[in-house]
Amino acid sequence: MAMSVFDTADRRYRYLYKPVVFVACLVPLLWVVAGVVGLPVIGQHLPSLGPDPVRRVLGIFGHTALNMLMLTLAITPLRQLTGQARLLLLRRMLGLFVFTYALLHFLWYAGPFQAFSGKAIIADVVKRPYVTIGFTALLLLVPLAITSTNAMMRRLRRRWHRLHKLVYPIAILGVWHYWWQVKKDIREPLIYAGALALLLGWRWWRRPRAATSTSAPPTVPGTAAAAAPSPGTTRPPYRRYQAYSQ
Repeated sequence: MAMSVFDTADRRYRYLYKPVVFVACLVPLLWVVAGVVGLPVIGQHLPSLGPDPVRRVLGIFGHTALNMLMLTLAITPLRQLTGQARLLLLRRMLGLFVFTYALLHFLWYAGPFQAFSGKAIIADVVKRPYVTIGFTALLLLVPLAITSTNAMMRRLRRRWHRLHKLVYPIAILGVWHYWWQVKKDIREPLIYAGALALLLGWRWWRRPRAATSTSAPPTVPGTAAAAAPSPGTTRPPYRRYQAYSQ
């Protein structure tokens, strides 16, 4: 009976919540595509991309990558606060969207923004160090995207956990990249920096508690420490990878 409850909740996350989140993650990209080609939505045209659409789209992709990175880092605190370990089923998809939008941000910068001119890109890197910081963050995202599959998770085991801690310096570089390119009004980068400090501070605050805790595993389904499955049963998918949570 208990396993049927687990299976129902897992199906709800996999076939309802994940598709909804997936579509929501696609909205910025669809908005850009519709704005570029001028597609009408429900009989109305989307707002213009402005007098400088190239720079506008570059900002949309960059902001979306940073927003989704913050959401990805928020999964662990939300799981710990709510006891809903199935939230982990959403994190990998969010992480892949982080990489997708970061890559689109770079390709739009290298293409429409710099016309794929290697000389112009190199000159920009020398003149503007924040470009180097952003490119470094993108390179660090590559191994995380490549090793995001279940097969790589099983193959690397604890090394997977250590590798995916790169998300923390990536987040710092992402906020730093945004902060340095803002010339006057730093209120928005400051909000991102504060959110990142809160998310990293939560992990620092929880770490010694987790290390020194000697209490019995919680009995509420979906909490971080799950009891071993009974003989002949299958561990629910969301519990299978809790050991690798960030």
